[in-house]
Formats: sequence, structure tokens, C-alpha cells
Amino acid sequence: MSEPGSAHHQTDDAKRRLRPAALLFEPAEVAEDDEHFFDLESIDDPKELLGRSTELTLAFREAADRATEYQAIAAAQLADPQRFDRLPVSAIAERADWSEDYAVRMIEFGRDLLRNGGSAAP
Repeated sequence: MSEPGSAHHQTDDAKRRLRPAALLFEPAEVAEDDEHFFDLESIDDPKELLGRSTELTLAFREAADRATEYQAIAAAQLADPQRFDRLPVSAIAERADWSEDYAVRMIEFGRDLLRNGGSAAP
């Protein structure tokens, strides 16, 4: 098994990020149907269903991770003491529906991301 940060690990991460995850937006009338979810209900073959649902799970995880990074970067920028319009931690927490403790952690995470060029190290 490769160590995080090794060339092999970075290659695997790059492949995963470049992998086309077909998170297709569903038409509004179909999305309103509780029984419909990315057409998974129409797949009869359990092997195919497992494969497609796994792809979606991985894609949603990746999307959530990336969105969290963007939240952290935005929080760090909004809390930057050099900004004339900076927001206090309490206001950032309220906007993001976080506790103040979590907002502090996210601001620090965002600062780390900004120092490292905008993305978390694998």
C-alpha cells in the first residue's frame, strides 16, 4: 500500500478526480418522484445496480468533500482580519448553519487550504 503523498497515491487520487462521475441533473418532474433516483430503480441486474450506485456514492462523496473545501476557503476569506468588511465568527457560523466552534475549525482549515494553493493535500 502506498503512503499518502507518494507518487502512486497521487496518481490514484488524480484518476479518481478525473473519472467521469455522471451526476446528471434530473428533470424537475422526475426529481419530484420519491421513487426515482438517478434512474437506479430501472436497473434490474444487481451487479450493474451495485456498480452504478457505487459510482454515485463516490461522486457524491467527492462533491461533498470539494464543497466543504470551498466552504472553508470562503469562511477563511470572510474572517480575514485584513478585510475591511470581515465578519465575526458568529456571523460566519450563522450564515453556514454551523456552531461557532465548528466555524473556527473551518476557518483554520480554509486558511490551511489557501496556504497550500486552494486544495487539501491527499
